[in-house]
Amino acid sequence: MADPVIVEIPHRLGRDAARVRIAGGIGKLAEVVPGGGQVEQRWEGDTLYFSVTAMGQTVASRLDIFDNRVRAEVHLPPMLALFAAKVREKLVEKGGKLLR
Repeated sequence: MADPVIVEIPHRLGRDAARVRIAGGIGKLAEVVPGGGQVEQRWEGDTLYFSVTAMGQTVASRLDIFDNRVRAEVHLPPMLALFAAKVREKLVEKGGKLLR
């Protein structure tokens, strides 16, 4: 398995407001995975675990919500590792918009 894509997205919302925005926009974050389809999610405290099924592969992800940033960790299967730079770029773009 390739190294995970890790991105830290700063915000000024506070932990609770950031969590609400992410919960309401999880579908937009799932769009960062090329060919993404079905999304499954679960919260454990201030951590969101979600997976996106894309091109027959499952992409496992984790978002840790902090007072001033969100840390995203995306584990791409080998077949999708080619898209790591694009996934990183889209996470920063869509995550930043979601947390403004």
